[in-house]
Amino acid sequence: MASVKHFLQLKDLSKEELVYLFARTRRLKARREAGTLYQPLLGRTLAMIFDKHSTRTRVAFEAGMAQLGGSALYLNSRDTQLGRGEPIEDVARVMSRMVDLVMIRTFEQTIIERFALHSRVPVINGLTNEYHPCQILADVFTYLEHRNSIAGRVVAWIGDPNNMFYTWVQAAQLFGFQLRIAAPESFAPRLDANSAQVTRYFARPEDAARGADLVTTDVWTSMGFEQESKARQNAFQDYQVNRSLMAVAKPDALFMHCLPAHRGEEVSADVMDSPNSVVWDEAENRMHTQKALMEYLLLGQISD
Repeated sequence: MASVKHFLQLKDLSKEELVYLFARTRRLKARREAGTLYQPLLGRTLAMIFDKHSTRTRVAFEAGMAQLGGSALYLNSRDTQLGRGEPIEDVARVMSRMVDLVMIRTFEQTIIERFALHSRVPVINGLTNEYHPCQILADVFTYLEHRNSIAGRVVAWIGDPNNMFYTWVQAAQLFGFQLRIAAPESFAPRLDANSAQVTRYFARPEDAARGADLVTTDVWTSMGFEQESKARQNAFQDYQVNRSLMAVAKPDALFMHCLPAHRGEEVSADVMDSPNSVVWDEAENRMHTQKALMEYLLLGQISD
């Protein structure tokens, strides 16, 4: 069986491959906006396995696959044999004989890695506890749309060093920008030597945001950590992205949030709805970047 390319972490693709995907995303988005029918994945099927609920991930993949001419199957693990204890390796062996792509949104990264190891078809990480590469793919593309190159820029992450943050670390390594994070000392990120070269930790959010080109955040309590919600709210109460924090960033600094957002907690409503906020473009671009990704994993580079 020929080697299969998966997308389990952002760094699974090279910088050159990601640059191609961004160019391809522009092309596919323009076609969609022009109403041009383009169906290179006609007859292809995407299986979507959800251990964690999502609105944007499901709609973006399902609508994107339909726009490319393919179909998508929604599978909640509780409604399948996975929920009854069937080994993930066996599910991978069977499912990959029936579909052309698999997207998994789950808990530990090891789950998706085990699935990919036994899959005949490309596997895409729709989110794990450790990484969220599809979201950062959309985020970087959104920045490029609004500000061209991200190389040499300053990105400030305010709040919990979660799966989004650690994927931003990989993006900083690939694209050559500085990543700053502000979090309480008890939530300081775990950085290896390579990650530390592109990332700076700050205890005070204003120090991380000062002069930043992009300020971004996420909910303080990610899925799977709900039992820590109260403690996290207490710990992060001074880490809200609000107008006073945005004021220390560059005047044209963009604001991003992967959504859903808790207005009045990690971000104030006036920042969410400000002219500098690109959260709605960011959300839409999940669909377009994932279309480019699925096309690439199945068909390779397209020159049209």
